[in-house]
Amino acid sequence: MPRKGMRSLCFHSKTPSYSASRHPSPSSRHPSVSTPRRSFSDTMIEQSIDAAASLIMKWDPESSAYAKVTSIFYESKREAIQFIKCVNDLQKAMHALVSDNSSTSERLVYAQNLMQIAMKRLQKEFYQILSMNRAHLDPESVSARSSRASTRSSTSDYEDVDDDVRPPGDSIEEVEEVSSIAMTDLRSIAECMISSGYAKECVSIYKIIRKSIVDEGIYRLGVEKLSSSQISKMDWELLDMRIKAWLDAVKISLKTLFNGERILCDHVFASSDSIRESCFTDISKDGATLLFGFPEVLVAKSKKSPEKIFRVLDMYTAIAENWPEIESIFSFESTATVRSQAINSLIRLSESVRTMLSDFESTLQKDSSKSLVLGGGVHPLTLNAMNYLSILGDYSNVLGDIFADWNPPPKSSLPEFYFDSPQTDESPAPEIFMRIAWLILVLLCKLDGRAEHYKDVCLSYIFLANNLQHVVSKVRTSNLLYLLGEEWLAKHEAKVRQFAANYERFVWGKVIASLPENPTAEVSPAEAKEVFRKFSLSFDEAYRKKGSFIVSDPKLRDEMKMSIARKIVPVYQEFYKKNRQQLTGSGERNARLYVRFSPEDVGNYISDLFFGTAGSGSRPSSSSSSSHRLRERSTA
Repeated sequence: MPRKGMRSLCFHSKTPSYSASRHPSPSSRHPSVSTPRRSFSDTMIEQSIDAAASLIMKWDPESSAYAKVTSIFYESKREAIQFIKCVNDLQKAMHALVSDNSSTSERLVYAQNLMQIAMKRLQKEFYQILSMNRAHLDPESVSARSSRASTRSSTSDYEDVDDDVRPPGDSIEEVEEVSSIAMTDLRSIAECMISSGYAKECVSIYKIIRKSIVDEGIYRLGVEKLSSSQISKMDWELLDMRIKAWLDAVKISLKTLFNGERILCDHVFASSDSIRESCFTDISKDGATLLFGFPEVLVAKSKKSPEKIFRVLDMYTAIAENWPEIESIFSFESTATVRSQAINSLIRLSESVRTMLSDFESTLQKDSSKSLVLGGGVHPLTLNAMNYLSILGDYSNVLGDIFADWNPPPKSSLPEFYFDSPQTDESPAPEIFMRIAWLILVLLCKLDGRAEHYKDVCLSYIFLANNLQHVVSKVRTSNLLYLLGEEWLAKHEAKVRQFAANYERFVWGKVIASLPENPTAEVSPAEAKEVFRKFSLSFDEAYRKKGSFIVSDPKLRDEMKMSIARKIVPVYQEFYKKNRQQLTGSGERNARLYVRFSPEDVGNYISDLFFGTAGSGSRPSSSSSSSHRLRERSTA
């Protein structure tokens, strides 16, 4: 039952003279006429007015205690339909009276008084249905059961309705059933009041109740108005929580809150485009503007740093990917400010992303740390930069939009292969490809500078191979591969192999050169002794001095060890088989001084390379226990 306070909101008379005619006298029911015979149209008018009066007065809350506490739409659906029909017939009768100059003014006043009573009744019903069905008319229920594209006429909605409200069937959920019935009732009342000239009263009630629901929904989603000073004072953890809540709010509000409200508004006021637009705009405009204005305020006042770019990209993605829904839901001319706010936020977010990437580039270029990584491993700058860029690759679609008009550095400042892409010269490489490639180039240039700090040129090659391999691995295993392409990747993989080959040449070239080109050729014991001596010395030096080098990537490490082993072990094994027995058989007591390594020892020592502890400044031993230990370590 509506409260007393509600009545002051809903029920106000159209004219001050309304209450004086609430209970018209018999003479006022049948005013005298000047002609002895009544026309057929006059009879129809009288019948329409009398029929309307009977039902309208029955449900007059001011004259009936029963009508005051009962809803016609809940008590008897069939009588509610009849009530709407009587009001429509009364409206037609009033039009006929106005057009009939012979009609007396008393009859028209009487009909007008009846219409005011009926409108007060419908206002009461409209308010009750909106208020009592808040839970069933929540945007999620509405959007689940309906679409703006399909609306049914109020007449067909009421066909074959029983006297009492039907209980929810098994075919649809109870909430959706109640929601459907309430929407149908609201639409029939709205159409009746609008056609009777009482649109203002109907719309006023609707806007007040529905706007409170939308505003409450936005608040419950965690979106509230924040001043610039509030944002500037927030620490990042709190801002991050706000952004997460906002991201969820955008998804939910567009899917259910605003979409459901648009569906309900379009359905209830289907008979008037202007009222539909006015209602939806007044109900949703404030909440939507607040929602889509949050990113603009945030990026304008929060402190920018490169690591925050991902949250900014999340917000950009949330608006960009939902732009079709934003355009569809807020398609009215009067909601253009909502669309404009969303676009302004996209512009500010894109500007912030560009600024943050420029700051990231500046951070790379200004990095001045001179600390060297032990064993030539992957530098922390490489780890951090590639983690950052690989995550950026996940935003390739929106980054393409953000950097659509980015101007790369002149080609003269970049290696030519940085401009190679699957596209031709007639179709320039995408700007985002250029931007990411440029950032990686800046990183590699910094790494070249770091490599120069190593006094051992061999270690500098290991350092460059390690770091470029990490770059390549990150590209291959992330969405950066989609941005940079297979050709870019292949050229950088070739550079890794080149660095590895340079290391091999500088470190193991002397060992390889100590072995004969033809290991099975006949040589004298003295010549064999000299080969074993040179090999032992060069292998010992290479292993002892360079064995502490590190190769972080397992695949690259195995490839480098296999390349070294292929060039040394088979040749040494052939030579060893051919000449080892010759030295020991000729009575060379000191043969062990020259033949220090068996082929198995050589293979084990090579397999122990690039873990960072193989050399450790000690000489390799040919003892069987040492070989077994090394074999276990390489297997592990």
